Amino acid sequence: MADGRERLLDSLDVALGAVDARYAAAYPGLRAERQPVHTVYVPVDRYDADTVRSWGAQAQDTFSRYVSGAEDLADIVGIEPTLAREVLPLVEAKLAAEPIEDLRIDFEDGFPQAGIAPGGRDADEDAHLVRAARALRATPNPTPFSGIRVKCLEPAVRARAVRTMDMFLAEIADNGSLPAGFVVTLPKVTAPEQVAAMVTVCEYLESTHGLTTPLRFEIQIETPQSVCGPDGTAQVASMIHAAQGRCSGLHYGTYDYSAACGIAAEYQAMDHPVADHAKATMQVAAAGTGVLLSDGSTNRLPVGTADEIRAAWSLHARLVDRSLRRGFYQGWDLHPAQLPTRYAATFAFYRRSFASAAVRISTYLARTEGGFLDEPATVRALASFLHRGLECGALTDSEVRERAGVTPGRLGELAGFTRQEGHFE
Repeated sequence: MADGRERLLDSLDVALGAVDARYAAAYPGLRAERQPVHTVYVPVDRYDADTVRSWGAQAQDTFSRYVSGAEDLADIVGIEPTLAREVLPLVEAKLAAEPIEDLRIDFEDGFPQAGIAPGGRDADEDAHLVRAARALRATPNPTPFSGIRVKCLEPAVRARAVRTMDMFLAEIADNGSLPAGFVVTLPKVTAPEQVAAMVTVCEYLESTHGLTTPLRFEIQIETPQSVCGPDGTAQVASMIHAAQGRCSGLHYGTYDYSAACGIAAEYQAMDHPVADHAKATMQVAAAGTGVLLSDGSTNRLPVGTADEIRAAWSLHARLVDRSLRRGFYQGWDLHPAQLPTRYAATFAFYRRSFASAAVRISTYLARTEGGFLDEPATVRALASFLHRGLECGALTDSEVRERAGVTPGRLGELAGFTRQEGHFE
C-alpha cells in the first residue's frame, strides 16, 4: 500500500509540477520590506533640497496653531480622548523627525503642457530635472522612499517619459546604485502591453547606467480600462504579471479615475462607489503577489480659516482611517497641513487595536485558551498588523516585546514575509 501511495504522489508531482511552479512565481507572498504610510507628490518645479524640512516645518506650525491639546485632537480626528493622549506626542515626534516617508518628484502634473519636440517646454523640464535630481542627491536627511512620476506611455508623451527617466537616472546613479527605496511611477496605464513595454525600458536603463539593482516601478490605476478591459477581464491582474516582478505597487488615482467614469466633480472622492469598486479589484488582483496597494488623495486641503482647516482635517482623518480599515495602508498627501492628520489617524488605527492584537499573538504562541480561536491565516494578519505599526512609529519595540512577547524578526516570520530581492518571473 505504501508503494502504491508513493507512485500516486509521484504521478501527482508530475501532473501538477508546472502548475506549482507557475503559482509560486506569480504569487510569491508578502515582501519583507517596509511600506510607507503615504506618498507626497511635489511638482518638479517646486522641489528643492529644502522641501522635506519645509513641509515638516509647515506641518508642525499648522498643527501647533490649530490643535490645543489631546482633547482637541480627539474632536478633530474622531477618536477617544485617551487614545488621543497617546497619539499626540507620537505625531509631534514624527513631524519633527520624519515628516515625509515617501517623496515623489512629479513630472506629470508638474509639467502638463510639455511637448516632445526639442526646445520650448522640454528645455524647461530638462533644466528643472537636472536641478531636482541634484537636490535629491544632496538632501542631508533623505526620505526613506523616493522616486519620480513620469508622463505615461501614450504616443504624444512617450518620448518625454523615457527621456525623463534616462536623464534623471544619469544624474542620481552613483556607481550603479540608486537611492534606497527609489521607484518610478507610471501613470494612466490602459493595457498590459504598456507595462511590458515599461519592463523593456527598465532593462535598457539598467544597462545604459550600469545599475546594480533592478529598477522597479509603480502602476497608477486611474483609467477604467485598467480595471475592466475590452473583453471584460480585470486588466490590472494581467498588468501585475506583465511587470515580471518589477511592479512594486498599485496606486489608485482618485480624480482621473472618477472623471473617466463620468462622476461630477463635486462627488469625486476616495469613498465614492466607483472608487471602492476599482480598489476592490486592485486588492484581489494584488493578493499574494507582493505588490503593495496605495489609496489616492483628497483635494480638500486644510487651508483658510480655523474652521475650514479643522473641517478638512476631519475629512482627511476619516478617509485615512477608512482606507486603513479596508486594507489600504498607504495613501497620497498633497499639502504639508495634511501630514498631521495622516499620522494622527494612522497611529490611532494601530494603537486602538494594539492591545487585542498583542494578546492574541501571545495566546497563540503560548498555546493557551483565550477569547479568540485564531487560525494561522489570522495570526499572519495579526503579526503583519503589529509589524506595520512598528515600522511607521505607531508602536514601539519595547511595548510589542512586552505585551505580545515577540521580537520584530519573529513578527516577520509569523506574518509570512518572503525575501524577494531580484525576483523576476
